[in-house]
This record gives sequence, C-alpha cells and structure tokens, in this order.
Amino acid sequence: MNKIMEMSTSELIQSIQSGNLKVCVIGIGRIGLPTALSFANSGLSTIGVDINSELVSTINSCLFPLRDEPGYGTIFENVMKEKKFSATTKIEEVVPISDVILLSLPTPMDENNIPNYSALKSVGKQLHDLLTPDSLIIVESTIEPGFVEDELISIIEGNDNRLKAGKNFGIGVCPETANPGQILNDFERLPRLVGALDDKTATIITKIYRHVFTVDLIPMPDCKTANAVKLTTNVFRDINIAFVNELAVLFEKIGVDVMKVLEAAKTKYNFQVHYPGAGVGGPCLPVNSYQMLNLAKRVDGTLNIVKAGRLVNESMPDHVIGLLIDGFSEAKKDIKNSQVLLLGVSYKPDVKDIQLTPAEPIVEKLLAKDTKIKIYDPYFKSTTVFGIKTESNMVDALRNTDAVIIVTAHKEFHDLEPTFLSTRMRTPIVVDSRGVVDQHAAKKANLIFRGLGRGKI
Repeated sequence: MNKIMEMSTSELIQSIQSGNLKVCVIGIGRIGLPTALSFANSGLSTIGVDINSELVSTINSCLFPLRDEPGYGTIFENVMKEKKFSATTKIEEVVPISDVILLSLPTPMDENNIPNYSALKSVGKQLHDLLTPDSLIIVESTIEPGFVEDELISIIEGNDNRLKAGKNFGIGVCPETANPGQILNDFERLPRLVGALDDKTATIITKIYRHVFTVDLIPMPDCKTANAVKLTTNVFRDINIAFVNELAVLFEKIGVDVMKVLEAAKTKYNFQVHYPGAGVGGPCLPVNSYQMLNLAKRVDGTLNIVKAGRLVNESMPDHVIGLLIDGFSEAKKDIKNSQVLLLGVSYKPDVKDIQLTPAEPIVEKLLAKDTKIKIYDPYFKSTTVFGIKTESNMVDALRNTDAVIIVTAHKEFHDLEPTFLSTRMRTPIVVDSRGVVDQHAAKKANLIFRGLGRGKI
C-alpha cells in the first residue's frame, strides 16, 4: 500500500489518476454505499465494510439494494462488472491494506434523545489496532462539532504511542450533504465542506474528492467548523418546518389555507418556503437538532428555539389524530373499531425508509384508541411494518375503510381523485397531512375532509 501522508503533491496526483489508491468505506448504508460507488466509479479500487452480512451478500451477488436512488443502479452494475467494488464484513482484512478509510457510520439517538456515537467509537477502537501508519481517515458521518478533536482522535490513538494524529496518520471530515432519494443529483451539484486536523491533510482530502466529485470543495478551518455548518443547515430546516407547522395549526382556526399563504409568500425574494406535515422524520433533521441541543448542554449553552422546534414537530402526529377525530365526529361515527388506512409510512416521499417516521406514533396513538389499522405504501407492499401486514394495492386497501390519513406525499398519491376515494370507502373521511388533495374537489366529492393547515370548507 501507499504511504499517502508522506506523498508529495505530484506523487499523490499520480496515485489518484492511476487508480493506485485503495479506498475503504466503513458503513455502506443509505449514504455510505453511494459514496463507495462514487469512489469506485472514479477509478479508485474501493471496498465497502459493514456488519450487516445480509447486505454484504446482496451486494456481492450483484444485486443493488437501493432501488429508490436514481442513477446508482447503473453505476453499481458498471463498477461490479469492472471489479472496482466489493463488500465485506471483515474490517480486519481491509483497513491494514487501505490508503484512505472513510467512515460513513450511523449516529442515531438513544431513548433519551442523546446522540449515540457507539458505532464510530467502536470502529475507532478497531482502527487503533488495524490502521497502518501514514493512512488517511475521513469522517463523513454527521457528528457534533468537536467530536473528532475531543473524542475520536484519542480513541484511535490509544495509549501505546503507535499512532499520532497529524504525525503518522491524517484525519479530517467531509460531511455528507445528500438527500435520500436524490443522492446522485446532490453529489453532482452540492458543494462539499473539507475540514482537517492540519492543512496538509485538508489538501490531500481536497485533491481526492476533487477527483471523485465535480462539485466545489469549500475549505473549513478545522473539523468542528465543518461539522457545525452541516448541523446548522439541517437544524435550520427543522426549525422552519416547525414554524410553518405552528402557522398551519393557527390558520386552521381562522379558515386560512396555509398552502395558499406559502405559495404567495415564496414569491418574495428572501422567503425560503418550507411545508407543514405530520411530523419530521428520518436519520438527519430530528437527530441533528438533538445533536445541537446536546452540544449546547455540554458547554452550558442555550438553544431555546431549537428545543421549541422539536416540541412542535413532535406534536404534529397528535394534531393529525385530532383532525381525524374531528372527521369522525362529523360523520357521527365512533373511531373505536373503525378501519383507518394510512397512505404512506416512509418519513419522506419516494424513499423506502421509515427511520423516525411520524407514521409510527400515529399508528401507536390509533392502536391506543382500539382502531383497526391498514397501511398502503408503494415502497412497503405485502410486508410487515410496525407489526401490521401492509396492503398490496390501494384499491383493495380502500375497501371497507372508514378513514384515510395521507401521511407521506409519495408521487402515487399526488393524483388521487377525491371521487376515487369517496366511491370506494365505507365512510368518506380523509385527513390530508401533506397538502396533496384539492379541498374544493374534496367537497364536491362529498368527502369529510380535513387538511392540515387548510381549514374547514
């Protein structure tokens, strides 16, 4: 293997362009796999490492596991055919022969909403034993500012003086910026942030990423600043969605359609539109807000707006249930033992992912009311989600249904005709939490319609 941290600029460029660098991506899930494929597609020999043996077997059988990521299926076929990419569960065989080790590991929350960095810490301990001196570590995982400097480096270095960051191994960050379902598009157009322990490492990371990606690379003064930028952009979204969710609840009370308000407001040059919904899910926004709150707690800081935003967004499933109960009241029907169909359980449209989805608390709250639940989601057909066997098609799902809750705005639901719903449901109650149904058409179809932020008609 190469000693990447000892290379001259010309030697580094030659190694990159000739494809001599060996890359290891640890964590090949939703973001890590597309990242690994991008590196392999650039001509660099890349191995993905994951503890999920089933995922590794799927990949090595040339079956692409992320079919909801446009464009990467073709890239996967190409790099597998050219033998530029493979996967393994054996980190001990890969790290010692790798020049560049990328960490794309999950950083979820625990039951107390405290960020859980156990995967990164565990791999850090393994790197202490496995890392070959003069290798480069790049952290792509979303982490709190300061985690690399204050914790990860000391874990990797250990106590035996074999490894010393900045002396005989490099470490830096290049936080991922991709939106699930649009990863290739984002990798091709969104600038990336580069921060490192020292300028030399930052320069090496920049040259490698410039070879792999065609986007601008923005230098940051250190790792913690780059991670602060990543959190800031996502927490900004979480807060603004909370603001719009509060407006939606308020506007319902006065008969103002929040969707009309937002469509007009976004014509102003300095207004960035966000939309209301049943809640904010996924592995990023909720987690990132709690990462920021955890940081504030550690340094005795205050983030009242971030905390308030979380409370608002986490209350939205309750509001959706309130709209549903109001609809049942108008229908003069008891919600108990009624059939309620959830349309969509993914946390966001057109992605097969239920991490922290608001559909889960909605299901829990309905079950607590002895409601019978059906689920139809085009990405989760004829499987089991939250202990419920999902439906295989929408028409059958609507049969004998008393109410529909549109939880996720999948493309398939955007063309739903209110008449289609009213003629197939037993009781025509519809709660639209995503603004996909025209409420005037809903009235003409005699639906008992409740739209989040839409008011009664």
